Amino acid sequence: MKVMIVGGGGREHAIAMSVAKSEKVEKIYCLPGNAGIEAVAQCVPIGPMEFEKIRDFAKEQKIDLAVIGMDDPLVGGLTDILEAEGIRTFGPRKNAAILEGSKAFSKDLMKKYQIPTAAYENFDNADDALCYLERASYPIVLKADGLALGKGVLICKSFEEAKAGVKEIMLDKKFGASGNTMVVEEFMTGREVSVLSFVDGKTVKTMTSAQDHKRAKDGDEGPNTGGMGTFSPSPFYTEEIARYCEEHIFQPTVDAMRTEGREFKGIIFFGLMLTEDGPKVLEYNARFGDPEAQVVLPRMKTDIVDVMEACIDGTLDQVNLEFEDNAAVCVVLASDGYPLAYEKGIPIEGFEKFEGKDGYYCFHAGTKKNEQGQIVTNGGRVLGITAKGADLKEARKNAYAATEWIPLLISICATILERRSMRRKKDEKRTFIEKWAGQMQEKWDVRLGLLIVTRIAK
Repeated sequence: MKVMIVGGGGREHAIAMSVAKSEKVEKIYCLPGNAGIEAVAQCVPIGPMEFEKIRDFAKEQKIDLAVIGMDDPLVGGLTDILEAEGIRTFGPRKNAAILEGSKAFSKDLMKKYQIPTAAYENFDNADDALCYLERASYPIVLKADGLALGKGVLICKSFEEAKAGVKEIMLDKKFGASGNTMVVEEFMTGREVSVLSFVDGKTVKTMTSAQDHKRAKDGDEGPNTGGMGTFSPSPFYTEEIARYCEEHIFQPTVDAMRTEGREFKGIIFFGLMLTEDGPKVLEYNARFGDPEAQVVLPRMKTDIVDVMEACIDGTLDQVNLEFEDNAAVCVVLASDGYPLAYEKGIPIEGFEKFEGKDGYYCFHAGTKKNEQGQIVTNGGRVLGITAKGADLKEARKNAYAATEWIPLLISICATILERRSMRRKKDEKRTFIEKWAGQMQEKWDVRLGLLIVTRIAK
């Protein structure tokens, strides 16, 4: 079998490594890929939005399975184009990828089908949004409607901040056309959990849970990023919460999309907030999360190609989806200055130390080879260092140790999500979230250059 993966980040590296484990697969292509993906796939210099070139390449190479890793080509309709040529494609069609492509659409869908989410209003006029925000309670959340690389969300603590946010999103168009419509959303408090799932149009099968950290700095400060670190499983996502979500969120979402004539086949990433009133949907993504894929896929025991084909064929109910009973932690190494301005072209070494190390992975996100053949930085998030362990504590220890194998220059900073620990209270009068997830205590370690800062949030 020939498999073509569209994308070139850490997520696609994790997908490629999982696909490479399948006995069905003879050849893997990655468009465009990166310096790390080259180890398991033939990288082809075709961009993810060059639809005609991707289609022609797939036809020329007689691709048996196309896997679209990124959000932009999914929302743009690449699946439709490939399927029209008879190429089996894993990823939702354009009319289903709108679940991620438009936050306004997804919020309206949840409201219509009574899927738990935060209260909200949609605006396509900045003046109307400002009038609403003058009377709103704070903090409040502003979201660009369309795709924004995970950065189009602003948490505003006052009307002045919200006013500046409206200007940034709707008037200055910081996120381009994604800001033509803006969602104003109730600010929710609780624990965030990510649950990735395979979907075949009618059946949904969830993978193991994960949890990440998006803010660029310690103490939940700084701008949102694409994700600075993650771990799996989340100790907050209990079996009881899972049952609730399956009944009230996961299956109802799949059923709603089918009822709307938007049958969804592929990955639904459920971003959840565990609030005092119960789990609620923060966001939907129509593909694997990044860096969540880097901790979820290494723990997956079932052949990923079998699962993807079952999603395409509508036979997911016949698949036994299995994951290892352990944990994984991913530490993201990012360029100094990310997610704003940062330097590229800095040489990186030490990759050979991962060879032959079971349970250790170095996923390339923003790398390339220069003219001398050296692997150099080529993006904000450069590497994802993942390690497994018997539990989160051991996985964290192993991931930390593995970061030392990459002697990055001082101009590279590593922002690390280190630890979240759980402490349960036995008070019979616990709130909903205390009852379901326990009274939590968390610890973050942020490592910036050679400086380590720790805070404890109670």
